[in-house]
Amino acid sequence: MRKILLAILLNTQIIYAQNLNNLSFGSDSTFEVVSWNIEWFPKNNSTANYVGTILSNMSSDVYALQEIDDTTLLKQVVSNIPGYECYFSSTYYGGLTYVYNINTVQINAKYEIYTAQPFWNAFPRSPQVLDLNFNGDNYIIINNHFKCCGDGTLDINNTNDEENRRLQASTLLKEYIDNNFSNKKVIIVGDLNDELTDPITNNVFQEFISDNGNYLFTDIQIAQGSSTNWSYPTWPSHLDHILITNELFSDFQNPNSNVAVVRVDDYMNSWNNYENNISDHRPVGLKLDFGNTNPTSEVINNEKKIISVVDALGRDVETD
Repeated sequence: MRKILLAILLNTQIIYAQNLNNLSFGSDSTFEVVSWNIEWFPKNNSTANYVGTILSNMSSDVYALQEIDDTTLLKQVVSNIPGYECYFSSTYYGGLTYVYNINTVQINAKYEIYTAQPFWNAFPRSPQVLDLNFNGDNYIIINNHFKCCGDGTLDINNTNDEENRRLQASTLLKEYIDNNFSNKKVIIVGDLNDELTDPITNNVFQEFISDNGNYLFTDIQIAQGSSTNWSYPTWPSHLDHILITNELFSDFQNPNSNVAVVRVDDYMNSWNNYENNISDHRPVGLKLDFGNTNPTSEVINNEKKIISVVDALGRDVETD
């Protein structure tokens, strides 16, 4: 009986590996940034192998990761992926991490912002900036992990209220970008721990949403769509976001540009298998095509922006 159980277990692992080998996202003709909370990596002894396979097969130019607990193990994982390196702001504690393809991106600078004690309430984890060049153009990526939890109601008079802390983070982040990267191609990513679709009175992202001439949440239609495509299915909710500045609006309008929640669990036979071994969050990826853009599409109405939502194989996914 023990031999039979062992054979079943080995065959199951092989099936999972074969399914993950069908996973893909990046391409040679696009620039990809993927945000992924890996839930205090690693969950168990299988997590590292799974994560290595997923990162390798998705082939993104940049990964912005959150909740990296074991930095040494992640370094080992990345060292086994040809052409990739990783960056931690601390040698002893990861938390926020970048993994990037050294053959496609040139790193100019890596640093944190809002690190001083007065900002710890807004940012329990300081935003991590990656200044890079891709295909001759300069990009600024900002990786974030906002304060979690709360009751869904924004208490504007209580600075310790979880929603208020996320509002503070959004306000400070927008202020920093407006003051320092006003003409830059900026991509803000991360586990922002709140909903884009909350009413104005409770929406911690309202300053970004209202300034729709300068900012766009690329994943807004995912947030407005079916819960089956959200990044945090357990709740369910859509908490992981990718925000761009207007310097990237026209690129995002190109036919091969899209944003997607990458449903890795579809390639592991079940959500439970994915959650038990890897994370309670799905990756969210942005793919930018730099082909010719119709000038009339450069002005974007956030309510009417057509976003192609695809799964990891590039198949269209219907949204409600």
